[in-house]
Amino acid sequence: MTIPPRDSLHELSPEIFKTLRVIFWEKVYATKAIQITLKLHPEWEDNKRALFSETVYDLIRWWRPLWYILDRDPVPEEKDLQKLITIYLFSKKGDLAALQKKRGLDANQVIQRIATTKNMRVLRESIPDWLDKQGEQELGSRWDAVIASLNKYPDLIIRVNTLKTTVKELTVFLRKEGIVAEPIDWSPDALRIMEKTNVFKLSGFRAGLFEVQDAASQMVSRILDPQPGMRVVDACAGEGSKTLHLAALMKNKGKIIALDTQEWRLNEIRKRATKAGADTIETRMITSSKVYKRMDGTADRLLLDVPCSGLGTLRRNPDIKWKLSSEDLERLTILQQELLEKYCMITKPNGRMAYSVCSILPSEADEQVIRFLKNHADFRLLNEKRYWPEIDGTDGFYVALIERKT
Repeated sequence: MTIPPRDSLHELSPEIFKTLRVIFWEKVYATKAIQITLKLHPEWEDNKRALFSETVYDLIRWWRPLWYILDRDPVPEEKDLQKLITIYLFSKKGDLAALQKKRGLDANQVIQRIATTKNMRVLRESIPDWLDKQGEQELGSRWDAVIASLNKYPDLIIRVNTLKTTVKELTVFLRKEGIVAEPIDWSPDALRIMEKTNVFKLSGFRAGLFEVQDAASQMVSRILDPQPGMRVVDACAGEGSKTLHLAALMKNKGKIIALDTQEWRLNEIRKRATKAGADTIETRMITSSKVYKRMDGTADRLLLDVPCSGLGTLRRNPDIKWKLSSEDLERLTILQQELLEKYCMITKPNGRMAYSVCSILPSEADEQVIRFLKNHADFRLLNEKRYWPEIDGTDGFYVALIERKT
C-alpha cells in the first residue's frame, strides 16, 4: 500500500520545519541545510530522503504565494508551518481532503486567494518585488517566460569524465545499473539521467567516472578550447567543476592552476581531482595581489567564472531569490568589473580568456564584457553564447570568449 503524501509529510514535518527555520531565519543555504538534516537521518530510505528534499525545495520555491494564501507574514512557529504544508498539498498536489480537515483554515478563502495569486506575477512566480522589477527592466517582455521556466524542475545532468571513460561506455555502464541516460547533442560530455535517482550512490560516481554538472556549465570550459600541453589558469575555481573539465579536455597534459580565496574550496578540488584521475591541477590560495600578478602574461587560457547572483540556477537553488538583494546585485556587478580588471593580464598575448556567469541578467553578462572591451583596446571579443532555461532547458548561463591581442 502506497502511503499518501500527506501522511508521509506529516511524519517528516518536524524535520521539514527545523530545516526551513535554518534556511529562512538562520540564513543557511538550502543545499547545506538539507545535507545537514539528511546526515542526521542515515536510517531514512532513498524515497523518504527524496520526498524530504523535494518538499523543502518546493516550499522554498513557492514561499511567497503560500504565505499570501495563508494571509500572514512568514513566521517560524510550528502551527503556522503546518498550515503552510496543508496549503502546499492543496495548491500543488490537489489534496482537498487535507485542506478541509485542517483546523484554522477556511477552505473557501484559501481557494479564493489561490485564484488571486494567478493575477500578480510576483505571487504567480513567487519572487520578491525588487527582483521582478530588475528582471523586467533588464529583459523586458522576455522576463515572463524566463522566470516561469526558472520555477520548473531541472533535469539531472552529469558530465562524463573522459579521463576515465567515454559517453558511450558510461551509458552502457549505467544501463547495467538500471539507469537510463541519454546524450545531449550540443553538449558532447553531457548525459541526461531520465529518471529520479541518487547518482551519488552509484559505483560510477564513487569511481570518478562522472560529475553532476549542468549542460550549459559544461560548455564554458569547451568554449575556452584548452589544448593538451597548455598552461591554463582558473582564477575563480570554487570547488572545481570546471577545473576538472578543463583537465579532461586537455587529456591530462599541461598545467592547470586553480585559484581561490578559500582554502576549503581548494581542498575540495584536490580531493575531487584525485578521484577523477586529474593530476595536472595545482591549487593556489589568493592571499594577496602578488599571487596573481606574478602570473601576468603566462596563461594560454584563462577562465573567469566570476562570483555572480546565481539567478540562472533558481531551478535547483530557489532560496537564492530570498537571500539575494538589490544591494547584493550591485556589489556583485562591481566585483565582476574588478576581477576582469585584475585578472585579464594573466593571459598571454594571443591567449584567450572566458568570462562566465550563471545569471540571466545582462548587467552581469554581456554588459560587463562591453564595458571591459571599451576600456581595453588590447582585447577583442571572439565569441559569446547565452543559454536560456526556457529555450535550452538548462540553467541560465552566459560565456564570452575574449582574446588578448599582441
